[in-house]
Amino acid sequence: MDFQTTDLCDAHEEAVRVVDPILGSYGGTSRFFGRIETLKLFEDNSLVRETLGEPGNGRVLVVDGGGSQRCALVGDQIGELAVRNGWAGVVVYGCIRDSVALGRLPLGIRALATHPRKSVKRGEGQRGLAVTFGGVTFQPGEWLFADEDGVIVSREPLLG
Repeated sequence: MDFQTTDLCDAHEEAVRVVDPILGSYGGTSRFFGRIETLKLFEDNSLVRETLGEPGNGRVLVVDGGGSQRCALVGDQIGELAVRNGWAGVVVYGCIRDSVALGRLPLGIRALATHPRKSVKRGEGQRGLAVTFGGVTFQPGEWLFADEDGVIVSREPLLG
């Protein structure tokens, strides 16, 4: 993955949307990209586990967790599941936990913060709809690129 978000922004200024710098990097891979799959939920990670249990094919899961900082939506077990199933990354508008273990995985992870409490499991949430946070609307099927300088979104793949 030889790209930089700065270069992509410069080369495709009109085509990219830049996510506000609200997300920290927690995965073992700081640079990742892929087609977007979306979830919208609140303090319930059942759908996160279910989705990451499917073949990822290099996609990035974008989770709108409502910005909650009262529990974590992704931990080490879910991170390992994502790696086993070929996901490139997970972006969480919410918290993660098991940050040391997640930092060892070959997976890109962006989130608001860490939190030790696990989420509830009610099986609630929605999949495959537009979600908005960080000043950007994420549409399923669009492309997300993340590196040390930030996260950007485009309708086009921009690489290759």
